[in-house]
Amino acid sequence: MSVINVGQAVVLGIVEGLTEFLPVSSTGHLKITEGLMGIPVDDESVVGFTAVIQVGAIAAVLVYFYRDIIRIVTAWGRGITDPAERYHHDYKFGWWVIFATVPVVVVGVAAKDLIEGPLASLWVVAGSLIGGSVVMWLADRLGRHKRGEDDTSLTDAMLIGSSQILAMLFPGFSRSGATMSVGLMLGLDRVAATRLAFFLGIPALTGAGVYELPTALGSGAGAVPLAVGTAVSFAVAYASIAWLLRFVARHSFTSFVVYRLLVGLLLFGLLGTGTLSA
Repeated sequence: MSVINVGQAVVLGIVEGLTEFLPVSSTGHLKITEGLMGIPVDDESVVGFTAVIQVGAIAAVLVYFYRDIIRIVTAWGRGITDPAERYHHDYKFGWWVIFATVPVVVVGVAAKDLIEGPLASLWVVAGSLIGGSVVMWLADRLGRHKRGEDDTSLTDAMLIGSSQILAMLFPGFSRSGATMSVGLMLGLDRVAATRLAFFLGIPALTGAGVYELPTALGSGAGAVPLAVGTAVSFAVAYASIAWLLRFVARHSFTSFVVYRLLVGLLLFGLLGTGTLSA
């Protein structure tokens, strides 16, 4: 029998789609939701399930940004065969995405047991939600917000891409929150930082979902709940992406900071009173 039923898969798909790209930590919200529904957060099939339904959210990015992705991949492909095309920013950016993914893959594989074991605790999630809020608030306040997407460099891509490691090691910190915060610290404007967070997350999250798929299917997650959760996360994530890009063009990240602080404090309270088990 599957450890996650279809109804739970729908709920988790909604949570994943809503929170994957908002800087509030999808992993943290998924673990909280799993805890409230009585699902063991450290079960290997549950960990695999959450990694796989992220592919639905990533598919939403691929569909939403397909014109940009085609442009970048085309420029990269032309530059591979024609040295005269290598001056193009899109060609360089294609390589930067590849380079920036390497540290994430190395740490993800090396620290897999730690990530899926002790660091999967809801205590870690609560602390990371609050700690990540402080980082985001400082980045938003101190960042110059002067540089656009075309002003980025390999150093920017490596630093922003590598910041995803924080979210892997400390669920609750937020992958998008970490990448956006580093982008702001590097002087990018909010829209550029947000778009880079999307692009740099595609290889890492897709790879994690593919890597975890055999474990998720073979250890009790169930093919039907996986399919349902992935489909729901795709639909909800697509709407979330459109909303987020409009939001950051006009507002600061303060509302996300406040929300994260409140959720983190609430989670500490629920854990402290025994309402939730870590």
